[in-house]
Amino acid sequence: MSRIFIILFLLIPLSWIWAEDRQQIKDIRYYELSQGVRVVVETNGVVEFARGQLKNPERVFFDIKNSLLNKEARKEFLVNNSVVNKIRVGQFDTSTVRIVFELLKPDYEFKVIQLENPFRLVIDIYLKGGSKQLSKELEKKKESQISLKRTIVIDPGHGGKDPGAIGPTGLKEKDVVLDVALKVRELLKSDPQYDIVLTRDQDIFIPLNKRTEIANKINADLFISIHANASTNSYARGVETYLLNWTDDEEAIRVAARENAISVKKMKQLKGELGFMLASLEREAKRDDSVRLAGYIHNSMADELKNDFSRHNNGVKQALFYVLVGAQMPSCLLEISYISNPEEERLLDDESYRMKIAQSLVEGIKNYFIKTDQIKKVKYTKHNSSPVKTNTKKIQNKKEKTNL
Repeated sequence: MSRIFIILFLLIPLSWIWAEDRQQIKDIRYYELSQGVRVVVETNGVVEFARGQLKNPERVFFDIKNSLLNKEARKEFLVNNSVVNKIRVGQFDTSTVRIVFELLKPDYEFKVIQLENPFRLVIDIYLKGGSKQLSKELEKKKESQISLKRTIVIDPGHGGKDPGAIGPTGLKEKDVVLDVALKVRELLKSDPQYDIVLTRDQDIFIPLNKRTEIANKINADLFISIHANASTNSYARGVETYLLNWTDDEEAIRVAARENAISVKKMKQLKGELGFMLASLEREAKRDDSVRLAGYIHNSMADELKNDFSRHNNGVKQALFYVLVGAQMPSCLLEISYISNPEEERLLDDESYRMKIAQSLVEGIKNYFIKTDQIKKVKYTKHNSSPVKTNTKKIQNKKEKTNL
C-alpha cells in the first residue's frame, strides 16, 4: 500500500506540469459574414491545429492540439446563415479542443490566420468562390462587428472624493487627466481598429484595484493609467512613464507612494510583502510587452511636447503602483507633466496642450500595435486539401468516430 501511495504522489506533480504546458482556449466568439462566418479563438500562445471532415450531416472540424478549454467559453452557437447551421465547441480529449461547423452546403472554402497581442486563431468559412466578395465586404465596412478590434482601457487617475495633486492656483489632477482620456477616446472613436474604454468618464471615485478589474473583465489588450505629477520642489518638471516593478530609486518610490496614497515608509515596506506578485508568471509574460508599450508611448509623448513646449524628458522608469498590480495585459502609467510646477500647471490648464498630450498617446498606441504585431503566415487551403500545417510540427489528420 505504501509503495502505491508513493507512486501516486510522484505522478501528481507530473500531471500538473503536463497540464500547465497546454495552451488555454480563453474565449470563442463568432461573427456572421454575408458569405459565411468568422470564428475568433482567443488563446494564451501560438497553437497547432488540424482540419478534418465528417459526413451525415456535413461537418468540418478544427482540432486545436495540446490545449484546454476554459469553462467560461461558450459551447454552442446557433448561426443558421447561408453556409453554417451551428458551431459546437468541446474538449475532444484531454489535450485537444475541437471546433465543429455544421454545414448547410458542402461547397465551402476556408482561411485561417494566427494573430498576436493578444494571441488569436481566426477561422473564416464561406461559400466556394466567395473569397473576393468577402474581401470587398471587409474593405467596405469601416465600422463592423466582424473587425478584430483592439480594446484599450484608459484609466484617468483619481476622481470624485480623491482630487489627486492640486496645482498652485487650484487646478486638480483628476480634472486634467479625465479631459485627456476623453480626448483620446474621441480621437480614436472613428477608427474601426480600436475600442476605447474609460475606467471613468465622469468625476467619480473608483478604488485602485477596481480599475484593472474593468480591463481584465473585458480581456483588454492594453491598460494605460494617466496621471499628473507633483513634487515639493516647484521647479520639478517634465514627463515620465512608469512600468510595474520594484525600484530602489528614491524619486520613483516617492511618486508611487503619492499615487498609491500611502507614505514613502510604507512603500519601502511593500518590497517584501508584494515581491511575489512581481514574480508571478502572468506578470513575467507581459513584462516585455509592457516595456515596448511604455517605450512607444513615452517617446511619442516626449517628442510631441518637447517640440511645442520644450518639456523635460524624464524617461521610462519602474515603480510599484497599486493600479498596475492586477493588470493581466501590457500596462503602463503616465505622468503627463508636473501640476505642482507653476509653468506646467498653466500648460495643463490649456486646452491645446491637453490635446497635444492626447494626440501623442494615440500615436504611441498605434505605433505599439503596428511595430509589434506579426501576423502568422498560414496558407490558404480549400476544403479538399490536406490538413493545415503550423509551426514546425506536422499535424496528422486522423479519422474520428465522434459526432461532436
